[in-house]
Amino acid sequence: ATILNLLDIQDPAARVLVDNAQIQDREVGDGTTSVTLLAAELLKKGDELVKQKIHPNTVLSGYKLACKEAIKWMRDNLTVSSNDLGESGLLAAAKTSMSSKIINDDAEFFADLCVKAANAVKFKNDKGGYTYPIKAINVLKAHGKSQKETQYIDGYALNCTVGSQQMPKRIEKAKIAFLDFNLMKYKLKMGIHVIINDPEQLQKIKQREADVTKERIQKILDTGANVILTTGGIDDMNLKYFVDAGAMAVRRVLKKDMKRIAKATGGTIVSSLATLEGDEAYEASNLGTCDLVAQERICDDELLILRGMAKRTCASVIVRGANDFMCDEIERAVHDALCVVKRVGESKSVVPGGGCVEAALSIFLENFAATIS
Repeated sequence: ATILNLLDIQDPAARVLVDNAQIQDREVGDGTTSVTLLAAELLKKGDELVKQKIHPNTVLSGYKLACKEAIKWMRDNLTVSSNDLGESGLLAAAKTSMSSKIINDDAEFFADLCVKAANAVKFKNDKGGYTYPIKAINVLKAHGKSQKETQYIDGYALNCTVGSQQMPKRIEKAKIAFLDFNLMKYKLKMGIHVIINDPEQLQKIKQREADVTKERIQKILDTGANVILTTGGIDDMNLKYFVDAGAMAVRRVLKKDMKRIAKATGGTIVSSLATLEGDEAYEASNLGTCDLVAQERICDDELLILRGMAKRTCASVIVRGANDFMCDEIERAVHDALCVVKRVGESKSVVPGGGCVEAALSIFLENFAATIS
């Protein structure tokens, strides 16, 4: 799927194959190669039949019939309930998906890691089954070291550091404020004219500009927030207020990370402090909570790790590899394996892997075809 993504293809039939691989990647996560090969093979065989003056519709109805029969036979004879297989079944399924990837040598290690991560984020849905939101697993890449050094972290790892070195590096019982605006020195808008007779007034305007942001920060800190995540920047003057309060402030957090953390901690992202009355206020109900926020050193980078989320659990995987290409490839393999674990967990049934289903179906269809005139 990765290679097909990068090709610039104009031919409409070829585009169908590319879309096939991409849809498979989105819907199932794994098996992109098999889908492409299967579709190409069906086209090839169909083409031969069309050359023998068989109408394409006839070929199509044949394919449809075969598909229906194959699925029916597979359901009746080849499916195994995943409850009978237990944990080892999940591991085996994850391992099978890695057999065609670079990380096949360490399949044991990676399969264990993927199952752990998938189990960490699963939650019971209304129908009594489990839902595995794979998106809640944050996969970070850091090159260097061997692929065996890939780590699973119980919590959400953020690729950011605290704004200033004097801030505390770990905070227990964290209350997190999510801000979607800058904490920079307040500037008057462009095109505003202020006419001043007295030079002392100038100083007052400057002072007031500096105080606006200070008051905002104070309002947020008053609610008991001790970890502040913002998508914008915080300038040095305002960082010192956080340092004095002993709070952690993190700037330039990615919006998607922020959304996930807010969901997991039960917080709300606030895009401005303005209230309906025109004042500024920050509600304590917008805060998210988690047990521990700590900055930890993982390889050459410092990462912020949030553990013990209030609403739902999070998991992070930090992929290591010799170079960026390796990391990308391993990330895709891990994503595929996670999707496989998700599918097994949600559908509660598996079929044997490694091509034996395909072989069995081929024999069944051959025999079935003999019964049709």
